[in-house]
Amino acid sequence: MSDVLERHRVLIIAMLSVLMVGGVAAWGLGRSTPGPIIISTPEPTATPAPQPTATPAPLRVYVTGAVVRSDVYLLPAGSLVKDAIAAAGGATGDANLEGINLAIQVVDQQQIHVPRKGEVVTPIVSPGGGVAPVGKVNINTASIAELDALPGIGPAIAQRIVDYRAENGDFRVPEDLMNVKGIGPSTFEKLKDQITVR
Repeated sequence: MSDVLERHRVLIIAMLSVLMVGGVAAWGLGRSTPGPIIISTPEPTATPAPQPTATPAPLRVYVTGAVVRSDVYLLPAGSLVKDAIAAAGGATGDANLEGINLAIQVVDQQQIHVPRKGEVVTPIVSPGGGVAPVGKVNINTASIAELDALPGIGPAIAQRIVDYRAENGDFRVPEDLMNVKGIGPSTFEKLKDQITVR
């Protein structure tokens, strides 16, 4: 056997060399060179811009009368007369808080006058030209303009109230207002805290 190997030694070495070179070549070809790395960024999709939410403008309210500091105050939307008085440092000791409705929402450019004890409460003209009641409206003495400023009461119903008063005399209790045509329980509910029959 060693004679056979000896005779074909050159041939065996040549074959092994060819196999080795072929294997290395096959390994080199099988292993491909990586191409350049391409980073692709996706095109941005159009997203709608967020819509700004409306922020209500602050209300400018002039607070006068029996308060610590009479002045114009900026209040957030939805503020009440009570909040406006608090912004003015609160009511003084001689204030007649029962002469005004603390639960009414304030409107821009409104004047809120806190009466002193014994002071006659008079309505104040609002920026729109209407009368803004600063206290409870006496439905037995109120003018058409004062009645018209009440919630749910327009000029026609205000005139009916005055006519009813002329024909039937003073209202005995605030609920008597529902005897006027056009004022039902729902309208009365809106204004009952703003009226009196003094």
